[in-house]
Amino acid sequence: MSEIVRQKVKQAKEILQELDIDVWLTFVRETSAAGDPALQLIYDHDLTWQSALLISRNGKDYIILGHLEAETARQLDAYAEVIPYHESIRPELLRVLEALNPRTIAINYSHNDVLGDGLGYGLFQVLQEILEGTPWAGRLVSAEQVNAALRGRKLPLEIERIRAAIQTTQQIFSETFAAVQPGWSEQQVSEFMRARMKAYRVLPAWEEGHCPTVNAGPYSPIGHVSAGERILQPGHILHIDFGVKQAQYCADIQRVAYMLRRNERNAPKEVQKGFDTIWRAIEETVRQIRPGMSGVEVDAIARRIVTDVGYPEYKYATGHHLGRLAHDGAGVLGPLWERYGETPLFPVEVGHVYTIEPGLFVPEYGYIGLEEDIWVTPNGAEFLSDPQTELILI
Repeated sequence: MSEIVRQKVKQAKEILQELDIDVWLTFVRETSAAGDPALQLIYDHDLTWQSALLISRNGKDYIILGHLEAETARQLDAYAEVIPYHESIRPELLRVLEALNPRTIAINYSHNDVLGDGLGYGLFQVLQEILEGTPWAGRLVSAEQVNAALRGRKLPLEIERIRAAIQTTQQIFSETFAAVQPGWSEQQVSEFMRARMKAYRVLPAWEEGHCPTVNAGPYSPIGHVSAGERILQPGHILHIDFGVKQAQYCADIQRVAYMLRRNERNAPKEVQKGFDTIWRAIEETVRQIRPGMSGVEVDAIARRIVTDVGYPEYKYATGHHLGRLAHDGAGVLGPLWERYGETPLFPVEVGHVYTIEPGLFVPEYGYIGLEEDIWVTPNGAEFLSDPQTELILI
């Protein structure tokens, strides 16, 4: 991961120039217990004592940390100056700020973005005490925009790793649908997929208890829920939400199959209509996405297609960022609901990777949810996953 960290530190300097922010300060302590999400991108190791990572737009980049961790920082070779300390971080931090003399210092808190909100209130008070009586105490601003841009704008090397995770996820899906049959329980489907993850030496992209999420038929609860003992039966929709984490990057994909009844060659019209509606919503959304659109504008495309046909509005966002986490990045392709704060207003940018995942419920049959992973380019968007354009029949 060292090369990605080095490139991300360089990318952060360019973002600071763009945003007219002098210094980005990430202040942390004992990160194995309360880690800052930004460290995944700009350090990728745990830190124990109070530590300060300072990236400046015009000058050097510094990392100030406990002396026992200095050699690890030097080996990373991402920061121009590694500054170890023994008893207190205060004098070294003030010395660096004196050298940089920043007009603005972006620190790691955010009102909207959980991945930009790593600075706990107690540690914020510690930082205020260190800066008390200095010119820099009144120059602190949120690093929300810095973190959002750095996490959202994927490097080519990051795209390569996401593609690899997607390919492994799709391979496990293929093996699963080739093996599954009526009479299997949701738990058996889940256990099969987990065994394949072990065979491929990859991790689940989110909590193992519900990765995969498996829904068999109309009475299976939808959402972040563990597979149960419900049995797959003819006439059931089988819905699976699944992704792997591979080389620290994630995939997040949903697939749908229909279990044919005796003498059925095709799915019932109600099921086929539901599938066609969701695929059309995905296809049209991806066709229309352009850099500069807000998340709420993108969400409205898919949401309108589903509701215009007469289905109820799905009660979640159409899509989210994908990367080091399955739910990655600051913005969301979602409606302006209070729970999303201002994140649906964040712009779509070149280099962003999103899921697109509308869904609907077909009474008596089950849930239809497709999820594809896409990459935003200067000209629009392209699929990273191989989209499911036809209903799988078992």
